Amino acid sequence: MRPVSPHVIRHRRPAAHAALGTALLVAGLAVPAASASAAPVAATGPAPVAATGPAAGAAVTLAAANQPTLRQGSRGAAVSALQARLTALRYDVGGVDGIFGPSTHHAVVAFQKVNGLVRDGIVGPRTRAALDRPVVPRPRYTHPGYSVEADLTRQVLYLAKRGVVVRILDASSGKASTPTPTGDWTVGRRIDGWRQSDLGLLWRPNYFHRGYAVHGATSVPTYPASHGCVRVPVRAMDRLWTTIRVGTPVHVYR
Repeated sequence: MRPVSPHVIRHRRPAAHAALGTALLVAGLAVPAASASAAPVAATGPAPVAATGPAAGAAVTLAAANQPTLRQGSRGAAVSALQARLTALRYDVGGVDGIFGPSTHHAVVAFQKVNGLVRDGIVGPRTRAALDRPVVPRPRYTHPGYSVEADLTRQVLYLAKRGVVVRILDASSGKASTPTPTGDWTVGRRIDGWRQSDLGLLWRPNYFHRGYAVHGATSVPTYPASHGCVRVPVRAMDRLWTTIRVGTPVHVYR
């Protein structure tokens, strides 16, 4: 379809004592986003860019290999460190509470999508190593205010501002038989609540082209599965709702 509105162009030192134990391992996860020893790899373009270094090879740091595997249901300091790291990398965790719930699961899946990892929502050695040297996506478009970009190849949604990605959400777009149209639009109308459409329930839909919308859904699988809209988790849409509005630019691309 023809777009309605054009875009604006734009190791650490070896441990001296074995008694350091779990505290050292947890600290190894929470590497600051700007750490020189964990310099991010910038990525642009439509194709997923796999992380380089430890995330791409079989070798994993001793700290990463010895830390517990985290998944939905996990709790504790290691989960808090994971949530803090993902938040620093702009993934939509929803908060640091030490509980590996649905929001943390979707944040991990989004991270795995961007970094070319298995999309299982489990933080094992490879995902943990990638957290030390992550791919950091950049938006394709620059606007003075907020904008939304749906990367259909990676199956993620970016909230961007002034040429910087400020939030990364797990997403699921249209399946092969009902693909999401690509192009450049703006949010034309919104509904604050559930909308029953002919194809299912849409939570807080933001319509950007005819009946196509970015909306919350109770099911956001790791692959394209919708009837053409861009789904994000319900709680993620709640957190996004007050930031975007009618007139917010929406870019959809592969």
